[in-house]
Amino acid sequence: MLLGGALGLVHLFAAAALAVSGGGGAPVPTGGAPAPGAGPGTGSTGLPHLSTAQKAGERVILSYAGPTPPVQLLSALRAGDAAGVIFFRDNITSRGQFAHVVAQLESAASHSPVKAPLLLMTDQEGGLVRRLPGAPSLSEKQIGSSAHSATLARQAGQGAAANLAGVGLNVNLAPVLDVFRQPGNFIDEFGRSYSSSPSLVAGLGADFIAAQQHGGVAATAKHFPGLGAAATAQNTDERPVTLTLSKRTLRTVDELPYRSAIRAGVRLVMLSWAVYPAFDRRPAGLSATIVQGELRNRLHFHGVTITDALGAGALRAFGGTQHRALLAAGAGMDLLLCASQSVSEGLSAESALASALRHHTLNGSTFDAAVARVIALRRGLPH
Repeated sequence: MLLGGALGLVHLFAAAALAVSGGGGAPVPTGGAPAPGAGPGTGSTGLPHLSTAQKAGERVILSYAGPTPPVQLLSALRAGDAAGVIFFRDNITSRGQFAHVVAQLESAASHSPVKAPLLLMTDQEGGLVRRLPGAPSLSEKQIGSSAHSATLARQAGQGAAANLAGVGLNVNLAPVLDVFRQPGNFIDEFGRSYSSSPSLVAGLGADFIAAQQHGGVAATAKHFPGLGAAATAQNTDERPVTLTLSKRTLRTVDELPYRSAIRAGVRLVMLSWAVYPAFDRRPAGLSATIVQGELRNRLHFHGVTITDALGAGALRAFGGTQHRALLAAGAGMDLLLCASQSVSEGLSAESALASALRHHTLNGSTFDAAVARVIALRRGLPH
């Protein structure tokens, strides 16, 4: 379970006792900023001199189980074979322990040719869906139903940034921008949506994003083009999900909050694993029609795209990790979220991407553009 089913997060969080505090850091540059230009140690594309394996690694987020980073993870970071790490509740036992972990990871990554902060991320949506105790304490639903919703959304973004930055994290896989349809449905069940009003979701999501990124933590709008119509049992972490919404509904309701998020400068957008037949018969994160056509060309998002968990049950018809990685990269996904808490999952995805790049089954210039977006994101984070 990663992002879709909030129940797993409730169980992980129930015993949490970590005290977290700390300040934000420098503002994160707005989404859509171009990659930095060429400089010392860079090639003609503006990228550092990277091997094929290192280019592939820039498109992979690793994960691991327990409080101690395994040797395999540290070796991968030292070699430049990953862009970052996602953390779960069992990776963190105390503030001091986690500070040591972050120092270990950054020390290993300092040997990589990419001289920029690792992407260190978690899910800190608010309410029941938190990896860490502390802010934001209110759920999106509680914020959206308040008479002071805009103020609370900004406070939630500020609190999330201070909380995460205080333990060394620099990317939050939040906010959820799904517009829920029915009380108690999949996205509403754990209070993960601001509202059933697209305009309210749009405004509050933008407020959260701007406040959090001003605090030095990159925001991730999810789950494009929207999971708000999913019924209670339609959990993409567990099974395939098809949402038979019209193209008009998707564009005027579900995609509306993303317009505001992009204007607010959101750095990342996570794609849904649901199928939207109005656009394509493949899950959104495997569909160039949705990733390139809707998100990039129609909505003009120029930041980093990231998958939901590559091991999700929604993808059971699409082979193993390597095949899923190739399909996602081919569709235009920049970052592949390998969240099974096994380093080997991420290294398997990296290996598949590197092989495809060597054999020209993935377009080289398109691949470099994705790598450039990821490196631009990393370089834009506080050091």
